[in-house]
Amino acid sequence: MTGLFFAGIPSLDGAASSCFRGRPKTPVALALAVLLCLAPRLAAAENTALWSALRSGGHVALLRHALAPGTSDPPGFALGDCGTQRNLSDEGRGQAARIGARFRANGIESARVLSSQWCRCLETAGLLGLGPVAELPILNSFYERRENQDRQTRALEAWLAGQALEKPVVLVTHQVNITALTGVFPGSGELVVIRRSADGEISVVGSLETD
Repeated sequence: MTGLFFAGIPSLDGAASSCFRGRPKTPVALALAVLLCLAPRLAAAENTALWSALRSGGHVALLRHALAPGTSDPPGFALGDCGTQRNLSDEGRGQAARIGARFRANGIESARVLSSQWCRCLETAGLLGLGPVAELPILNSFYERRENQDRQTRALEAWLAGQALEKPVVLVTHQVNITALTGVFPGSGELVVIRRSADGEISVVGSLETD
């Protein structure tokens, strides 16, 4: 009966028996139990594939900046003046450092790192410890200037189309920018891995909750 439900998954009975005591009494119960058992293993395999993609070239990691309490920016926001902006908390700084450690643990010691000019993005990018950080204005937030969304997103697509992408690339930016490009709504510190094809087309490979 197991094979009818999970054809093609090797060593299923062994996997199932290692996750629960006793055998479920019905095929449906068995199916649910095995799915619950395999979920962490499947997630780990997916994460491994995403890190491998980033190492392989032709892929880019879009990183939403680390934890910065609040929404938007306070009145009087000024680009280049961190005192007027919503910034990383201590927890966010620790999160950014841990994200960098995740890169290194997965074989990426250095990367080409580009960032929005917002302080919370620049600080996240620096704390990754993956190499020098370059500012890229098309990664700047348009949360309060939605009229810029289409223009900036097209500009980012054009920029991506023109890059060699021979080594890992990390773009540190904002939720609105990532969502406009990919349709994914990332959490703070979440990575969205995209693939840029030879003809410049962008596709989402997957996402990584890094913390």
